Amino acid sequence: MSFDQALPLIFMAIMGLAMLVYVVLDGYDLGVGLLMPRATDAQKDMMVASIGPFWDANETWLVLGVGILLIAFPKAHGMVLTALYLPVALMLVGLILRGVAFDFRVKAQDAHKPLWNRAFFAGSALAAVSQGWMLGRYITGLETGWEYQVFSAVIALALPAAYLLLGACWLILKTEGELQRKAVHWAKRAWPLVVIGMGLISIATPWISPTVRDKWFSMPAFIALFPIPLMTVVALLGARGMLNSHRVLGKLCWLPFALVITVFILGFFGLAYSLFPYVVMDKLTIWQAASSPAALKVILIGVVISVPPIAAYTVLAYRVFSGKASELKYA
Repeated sequence: MSFDQALPLIFMAIMGLAMLVYVVLDGYDLGVGLLMPRATDAQKDMMVASIGPFWDANETWLVLGVGILLIAFPKAHGMVLTALYLPVALMLVGLILRGVAFDFRVKAQDAHKPLWNRAFFAGSALAAVSQGWMLGRYITGLETGWEYQVFSAVIALALPAAYLLLGACWLILKTEGELQRKAVHWAKRAWPLVVIGMGLISIATPWISPTVRDKWFSMPAFIALFPIPLMTVVALLGARGMLNSHRVLGKLCWLPFALVITVFILGFFGLAYSLFPYVVMDKLTIWQAASSPAALKVILIGVVISVPPIAAYTVLAYRVFSGKASELKYA
């Protein structure tokens, strides 16, 4: 394979990595937003403080992923956004509402603070459900029909449940005392929803997509791919087991979060295998959707310059603000 032929694969890998990082990083802070109504006022402040140094930068990875889709795969970008215009708009409304509520809630008078707390929850819910719906439509190749709509609706509910579990595990990692114990309880409540959702999606996806069915259930591919669902089950059971251990309130508070991230990563690899070599399932391959090799070479220069600083800043932020969350203060 020549370098020109490999360029679309390179950009697809970078775009996929950006979207995975976004789903994991923004997923936990969306999950924290979804959990807000279950906390006391003081606990709400600490929950917001736990994501305060990170949430805005997390969304940079979404911009990166969508930007690569636009400039490296313009045909796919037009097809996807045309079909998903409404949920994309709703997701953006949700993200904007979260950002406004995040800043206003700490500066508002006490009488108005509950309004901004509700706005933060509503923005998180709207963004999470919209992302789930878009993922479902994307997996089905943007097909129309009642079965595809039902499938998308299931994922629109399953993804927020996964964010709830991830957000609760983040709070276990970042908080102490009563809020940490509550987070363990919330994680236990979200865990079965995630398991049921993943089970339904795993059953429905091969039924809804002949391409996925052929790729996963032909031999010897089935044997080679079996470790992915097996490791997913092990990670989910491991996370549930840790939630029952008193050690999760101590030195092993990081482990449930790490195990749930492992589930997301395994799901990403399964999805990537199911989609390849398509950018839009059964409609556009990576090479059909890509810009010209000359354009991709120029774009690659920009990616090489911009992506390492974004990654370095992300690592630095999580390193600097590691440890338990403290009260969020504004000058």
